[in-house]
Amino acid sequence: MFYTISRESAFSNQPINLYKKSGLCMCAAVNQRSEDRYSCLVPVEGKEGSEFDRAKTWDISRHGIGLISSHSIGINQKIALEIVLKPNTEPVVVIGVVKWIRKLGASGQYRAGMVFQKLISDSGNRLDKYLTSKRW
Repeated sequence: MFYTISRESAFSNQPINLYKKSGLCMCAAVNQRSEDRYSCLVPVEGKEGSEFDRAKTWDISRHGIGLISSHSIGINQKIALEIVLKPNTEPVVVIGVVKWIRKLGASGQYRAGMVFQKLISDSGNRLDKYLTSKRW
């Protein structure tokens, strides 16, 4: 099953502060990232009742994506994603692996980090171009 992430207007070309954003504090987390992540607040189209039902993306980089979900997601779970970068274009297709998950206090929500394990076809080139583009 593929989960689709779309809506170009939700992407921001500004790197985000990972430790405090929208009132959710991740101060205890250690930042092990070697690249900038960009804000990407987009609903995920997932199967009703699944861990991706009502999930949202949080941020994105060339090598991974952050998610917010009301359900816990299994560590090392492989997930296929279609990421629609712009309307009327082919989606970037990736296979991601969930590397970590943390409960966000009393909110009942979970924050998960996923690393892109495999980018299908020319998805890597298109994602690179999109993330480094000044047009968005």
